[in-house]
Amino acid sequence: MRFVLPLFFLVTLTTFAAFGQSTLNVAGEKRLANIKQLTFGGENAEAYFSSDGKRLIFQSKRDGRGCDQIYTMNADGSKVKMVSNGEGRTTCSYFFKGGKKIVYASTLGGAKECPPNPDFSQGYVWAVYPDYDLYTASPDGRNIKKLTNTPGYDAEATVSPDGKTIIFTSERDGDLDLYSMDTDGKNVKRLTDEIGYDGGAFYSPDSKMIVYRRSAANTPAEVKRYRDLLAKHLIVPTVFEIWVMNADGTGKRQVTNLSGGSFAPFFTPDGKKIIFCTNYFATDARKRNFDLALINVDGTGLERITFNETFDGFPMFSPDGKKLVFASNRNAANQGDTNVFIADWVN
Repeated sequence: MRFVLPLFFLVTLTTFAAFGQSTLNVAGEKRLANIKQLTFGGENAEAYFSSDGKRLIFQSKRDGRGCDQIYTMNADGSKVKMVSNGEGRTTCSYFFKGGKKIVYASTLGGAKECPPNPDFSQGYVWAVYPDYDLYTASPDGRNIKKLTNTPGYDAEATVSPDGKTIIFTSERDGDLDLYSMDTDGKNVKRLTDEIGYDGGAFYSPDSKMIVYRRSAANTPAEVKRYRDLLAKHLIVPTVFEIWVMNADGTGKRQVTNLSGGSFAPFFTPDGKKIIFCTNYFATDARKRNFDLALINVDGTGLERITFNETFDGFPMFSPDGKKLVFASNRNAANQGDTNVFIADWVN
C-alpha cells in the first residue's frame, strides 16, 4: 500500500490516446529527456532500481490475473519475469543492497486466492489487508521466507542504501505506523506514534533520513472515522502530506502543505530535494490529475516536473542519479493502462 490502489483508481478516470514511443515527452517537461516506455499494457507500477541500477522490480496486474504480482526486468525493459509465486495479492517490492535478495508484501499466508476488493459503499477507501506480511526471496523468486508474523497489516517495505535496515508500515500496535528493523527481521523499532496513517517511506542516499507520507486525523470526528474504518481494515485517502524524519525517528517535520494528495516521495541523489507525486496542480474540481513535483527538504522551491494530463507517479532515481523511473498512463493503449517509463534526468 505504498500504494498501487489509488493509482489504478485514478488512471481509469481519464484516457490518454496512444501516440507512440516518439511522443512520450510532454511540453514543459524540461527535467526529462529520452523518455522510454518499458511496459506495454495492464497495470504496472512501483518500479524500483537495484543498487547497481541495472534491474527494476515492480508490481503488475497482467495476463488475466485477478490481482498484483511481483516482477523483475532489466532497466531497458527486457527479460521481464514474475518472481512472486502467484498466490494472494502482492505489493511494494524492493531489492536488498547487492541484489541477492528481494522483499515484498503478500497476503499468501491468508489464502492463495486474491483478497476481495475494498467495500466502496464506505466511500472511496483503500483496503488494509490484515493478511499482508513481508516476505524475502532470492531475485528469481525462490527461497521465499516470511519476515514478519504479527496480527494486522505489514507492508510497504524499503531497504536503506547502506543495506542495514528495512523500514515498513505496520498495524501491529493498533495504528498504521512506520517501523524499522534489521534486514533479518530483528530489532524492530516503532518510529511514528501519532494517530493516522504513516507510510510509503524511503531512506535518503546516506541512510540518515527518512521521507514518508502522512494522512493525519486531527479532529475528534476524524479520529473516530479513521478508527472505525481501520477496524474494518479500510482507510480513506483524503489528504496526504510529505514528511521527513531522522532514521531513528527523531526530528519529524512536515515538508509539504498542499492540502491534497501528495505521496510517493523519494530523495534526489544529493539528498537536498524530494521528488513526489501530487494533485496540487490539477485544475479540475475533482483533482484527478497527478504530476511529479520537486521540493527542497525544507519545504521551499516547489517545482512541477511532469505536465501530462493524466497520471504520473511513483518516481525513483537510479543510484547514479542519471535516470528517473516512474509510472504513468501517458501513451495508454487502453483505458486504465498504467505503464513503467524511464527517462534521463536533466539537472
